[in-house]
Formats: sequence, C-alpha cells, structure tokens
Amino acid sequence: MEKIGIIDLGSNTARLVIVEMLGDGHFIVVDQIKESVRLGKDMERDGFLKVQRIQETIKTLKMFRRLCDAHGIDRIIAVATAAVRRAKNQRSFLDEVATTCGIKLKVLSAEEEALYVYRGVINTMDIPKGVIIEIGGGSTKIVYYNRRNLLHYETLPFGAVTLTELFAGDGLKPEQQAQKIEEFFFEQLKKISWLDEIDPDAQLIGVGGSCRSLARISKVMNKSPYTIVHNYHIPTEDFDVIYNTLKGLDLDKKKRIKGVSSTRADILPSALAAINAFIKYKNFNEIVISGHGLREGIMFNYAMPITAEKPISDVLTYSLKTLTKYYHCNEKHVEQVLNISVQLFKQLRVLHKFPRQYLRILKIAAYLHDAGTSIKYYDYQKHSSYIILNAGIYGITHREIVLASQVVAVHKNDDFSISELVRFKDYINETDVEVIRKLGIILRIAESLDRSMSSCVTGINCDVLGDSVIMKTELAGEATLEIKDAMNAATDFRRIFKKNLDIL
Repeated sequence: MEKIGIIDLGSNTARLVIVEMLGDGHFIVVDQIKESVRLGKDMERDGFLKVQRIQETIKTLKMFRRLCDAHGIDRIIAVATAAVRRAKNQRSFLDEVATTCGIKLKVLSAEEEALYVYRGVINTMDIPKGVIIEIGGGSTKIVYYNRRNLLHYETLPFGAVTLTELFAGDGLKPEQQAQKIEEFFFEQLKKISWLDEIDPDAQLIGVGGSCRSLARISKVMNKSPYTIVHNYHIPTEDFDVIYNTLKGLDLDKKKRIKGVSSTRADILPSALAAINAFIKYKNFNEIVISGHGLREGIMFNYAMPITAEKPISDVLTYSLKTLTKYYHCNEKHVEQVLNISVQLFKQLRVLHKFPRQYLRILKIAAYLHDAGTSIKYYDYQKHSSYIILNAGIYGITHREIVLASQVVAVHKNDDFSISELVRFKDYINETDVEVIRKLGIILRIAESLDRSMSSCVTGINCDVLGDSVIMKTELAGEATLEIKDAMNAATDFRRIFKKNLDIL
C-alpha cells in the first residue's frame, strides 16, 4: 500500500501528514504532526527570514524526515506558502533545506495556494454556495464559489502573525489592538470588488488552525460531546461571545482557555478580529468550520487528478466508500444491504412517514453497519457506531452522523439506551428515538436478507394489509438462511411498527 508524506510549511506552523493510498482515488490520513516554527516572525521589518527561525524550521523538517523514513515513505510532497514566497532570502533557504533535510520545497504561488484550499473544502463539504476564508500566519485567502464552481479568489498579504506584529506597538490594550485590526481588515475588504457579487445565500466557511481553535472553544463552551470540528456550525452570537471574551485577556489567561493551543494563543485574537470584520462586512449569520484545506487539496490532487478540473459530485458517497475500503468491509455486501434498505424505506413509508432526507442517515448506517468487525466481531454494532461517530464523514451534518451512529448501535437488538439521548441532547431528542428504532429495524432486515453475502435476494415487494406486512422476496438462488434470519426480527418489528411481519 502506497504511503506519501505531505509537508505544509506555513508562516506560523509546519505540518506533516502521512497519507495511505487505498486505491481508486481514495486515501486516509494515518499519522500527522505539527510544530509552531513562526518562520514569518519579524519579516515585516526587512523582508528576510531570520536565522533563528530558519534554524528552528530546519530542526523541525529533519524531525519530519525521520518520521517519513520510519513509515517507509519514498515520496514527499512539500510546499511552502506566504513567508517563503515573500522572503528575499528564499533561494538560500530552499537550498539549505534541500541540503540538510533532503526535502525539496515547492513555493506555492498565491493562486496555487488558494486553489488547493478550495479543493480541500469543496471535496469534503456539501455546501453548494460558499465563501472560504483561510487566515494563515502570513496571508489570508478569500475564495468564492457558487454551484460548486470556483468564481473568484483573493490573497491578502497578511495573516494572524503579521497582523499581530503590525498592531502590537503603540502601547495599545488588547481590545484596542483588536479594534484596529478590524478596522484595517474592513478597509482591505472594500478593495475587493467581487465581494459585492456574493450570493446572499452563500455560507461563510472558515479554514485553518485559528478556525479550528474557534470550533474547539465553541464546543467546550457548549459542552458538546461530539469532538469533530469539520462541518461544525457556529452562530454569530456564539462567535461574538468567544471573540469578546478572548480579545480582552492577557496572554497567560488566553493560554488557559480550553481549546486554545498555547502556541496559537497570542495570534488567535488577530485572526478572530479579521473574521469579525468579514462577518460584519457581508452580514453572515454563522460560520461553518472546515477541518480540511490546503493539505487535503494536495491529497485530492495526487489521488484523484480529475478533481483539479471538476470537484467530487457526491461527497458523502465518496467519503463512505473511503471508509469501507479502510475498514475492509465487503463492498458487494455493503451495496446489497444499501439497496435492500432503500427499497424497504420506500415501500414502508406509509408506516414510518419519514421524509426523503432520512435516507441519508440510513445510507451511512448501511455502508458502515459492519465496519466494527475490523475491531471485534462480538458486539460489532457498538464498534461500528463508534466508527461512524469518530471517522469524520464528509458531506453530512453532525446531527445526521449522531443519528446514523445510533441506528447502527440498535440495529441488532433494538436496544436504545436513554443515556445516549442525554449524552447527545444537543443533536437528538425524544422524538428521534422513534426514527432510530424504525431505521434500525429496516437495517436489521436488510442485513439479514444478505446473510450469506451472496446477493441472492434481488428485490423485495412489501404489502401492508390490515395488521400485517408481507414482504415478498425476488430471488436469484436459495434464500432459506436469509429469510429465516430476517424473520428473527419479527417480534421487534411488531413492537416498533405495530404490525405482524411475514417474509415470503
């Protein structure tokens, strides 16, 4: 199995991700490490990378190289962004890195960087209209797309580090510094003419370390039990509370806030000030956090070169297929269970009365219902439920992920625990218990009807007659095992749907 290393050398942070290629354009991150190198620190004075910062960066890159060697990686894709792009001593720095670390850095142009950020977002989020803002250490990218087509982008030559340094003097208090940054950023936005073309329905998408920190703070503030930050929505009211709290604190107090990295605490208020200016400029009512950006854009470019021309059309299905490959699920069985589940959902609609969008929840459950067997067969549904919650599925809301995890957890024995309702009270409520149990029994029957994993049941027709549901199977072989196993669900089916079950 091919593995590659991707190094992203930014103005503030150096990151390495180890990526395993799964085939057919699918990949998954199997290791990562980051270090705060502050390569762009103090550059504003004369445009040169400073010796101390270069030494710290080379020390970090040597460490990255050793980790790549430990993973047996031959191919390293290494890129550098704003700080190196602007450095007057760029060539000598690149030569020193190549000589001492054995790593050839490619300096991305502002256009290349913006495009990679866009691809990292568009291929992992199901948001048709969006404005991406990525505040790095030394630059800020703003990208606008509509109907999943890239329309405009702009790179501003300042980021969280440079903004912090720019407004650090003059004896200003933290709140005054934040206000100055807001005013400065607001004025810069006025110079971008295409911002007036943004569709009012476009969503603001935040990318980068500062935005991920913002999401973690919000989750701590709201006591969220779900730790994934990708596709996390933060209303502007919550953003205001976080920003107004942070901007007035001294550095020691900022470092003690849960969710704030000690290496980012000093520059986070500057990033949030810029975001606040953008929210006010375009009157956004929320910010959606993307956990993916430049590095994922590079991954997609390597694994699926076609995404350089056209983004993935079905983000959810792509993500689910990646996970079935990684967890060694029987792909033929997965497709069969999904097919029968969809048929049952549609033909039993008169009983469950769920809208079509609930098929997305059932789809996740069908794809990953037995992923937990890669951990242990016994109680595999519990392991599968955990995988769904923590795997970071793309193109789906956090509520739908929680619901899908619960559907899988109960599908073997209709055993829903009220403790889960309490635990995930921000995502599900008492009325959702019926959804979970009904989708769970549909999944259970669908799984049973491919018990031998031979796809012998090619179709199913359901008749609701009085107090009974008669399921007539269409067969392409012997299905005694399948029907017998499915009939074991009859008692739970009667309790959930208030109908007797007969499968022929």
